[in-house]
Amino acid sequence: MSFWHESVPDRWRVRGDLPADEQADVAIVGAGFTGLWTAYYLLRAEPTLQVVVLEAETAGFGASGRNGGWCSALFPTSVPGLAKLGGRTGALAQHAAMRDTVDEVGRVLLREGIDAHFQKGGTVTLARSPAQLIRARLEVDEARAWQRGEDDLRLLDENAARAMLDAAGTLGGTYTPHCAAVHPARLVRGLAEVVERSGGRIYENTRVLSIEPRRVRTQHGTVSADVAVRATEGYTPSLAGHRRTLVPIYSLVVATEPLDDVTWDRIGLVDRQTFADHRHLIVYGQRTADGRLVLGGRGAPYHYGSRVRPAYDVEPRVFDALRRTAVELFPVLASTRFTHAWGGALGVPRDWCASVGLDRGTGLAWAGGYVGDGVSATNLAGRTLRDLVLDRDTELTRLPWVGHRSPRWEPEPFRWLGVNAGIRAAALADLEEPRTGRPSRIATLMARALGAK
Repeated sequence: MSFWHESVPDRWRVRGDLPADEQADVAIVGAGFTGLWTAYYLLRAEPTLQVVVLEAETAGFGASGRNGGWCSALFPTSVPGLAKLGGRTGALAQHAAMRDTVDEVGRVLLREGIDAHFQKGGTVTLARSPAQLIRARLEVDEARAWQRGEDDLRLLDENAARAMLDAAGTLGGTYTPHCAAVHPARLVRGLAEVVERSGGRIYENTRVLSIEPRRVRTQHGTVSADVAVRATEGYTPSLAGHRRTLVPIYSLVVATEPLDDVTWDRIGLVDRQTFADHRHLIVYGQRTADGRLVLGGRGAPYHYGSRVRPAYDVEPRVFDALRRTAVELFPVLASTRFTHAWGGALGVPRDWCASVGLDRGTGLAWAGGYVGDGVSATNLAGRTLRDLVLDRDTELTRLPWVGHRSPRWEPEPFRWLGVNAGIRAAALADLEEPRTGRPSRIATLMARALGAK
């Protein structure tokens, strides 16, 4: 389990499993953020609805309790990519909806009394090499071309970047205010309790075998429902018929012991900004409310056949690399003790475009494919599914990700070869760029081949 799991008050409550066959208006598969936000908004809109949430483990067991705690306006598909689905107006509307979603999560936490250590300090993304600085400038130039001003994304010179986060080698960076640091397990646990108080039924230790029109078959029985929602993200390949719908990619995280004020004075993050840099093999971090530094990143291998196993949460090589990266960024951490290390699987669609939708003819609904940007996108998905299920025509149901269906991933062994080649290419590009001073063409070409650009 993660540091987040360990540090919730009273640890982790375990709920009972599905006792028998059951009838519902809406059956939701997955008690992570997507499933619980969907249940929450449905029950707020129609308190008499019979909503059942089915979970193979415990609520928040998966990525919702294992992520880096970024509640951000990030969306895995770029604005130009979204424009191919919904035109310029649709792309900008999707981006605006994501910005509002960060604040919506904060509003719900305040309204429901959920203490998830929410602090909206924004995100600082450092440029620590000439190639990274080029990418930072290009990102800001693209933002301006899409009517996104300095209040959305701005370029930082070295002094401005270091004033937020004084990492070694910093040359500049970018800053956006549209992100909050959160304690994700407190959020997901609190949300589950609110769903139950609102009349929703959550059954844990109930593994779903298949999602079919108007019913969900589990190991303990069948739930019949007008609408069945797939909210399984990285665990989707375990469902019948979905082996190639999403690829589970592991992201691993480490956390330090609480740091003293002197150390934080040297690092920064006074407003608990989340942080990253412009490397290809992504790293991401935050300053927790209790003064720890949490740093996560990619680099763990994709496992043949889209397998997800508890043993894959542990990758000593990647944990060691993350600890070295933390010290490389912040030499003051050289003698700091790292107390926690964990991992989890996130879901990646073939075109790297998250989606949400409902086939009214079959009653089958879905949301997912967030590519690691799901803490806030799940909230937008939950509100959108609410409107789709209740047959409302709203601004949310007209966003370009609604109804989008990503192509299926290639069969094995091509999937295994391609995804792992992409991970390796990103790592090689990060080694190459400091030597050349230029953005790597290897990473760009591989990203395009994998559908990430």
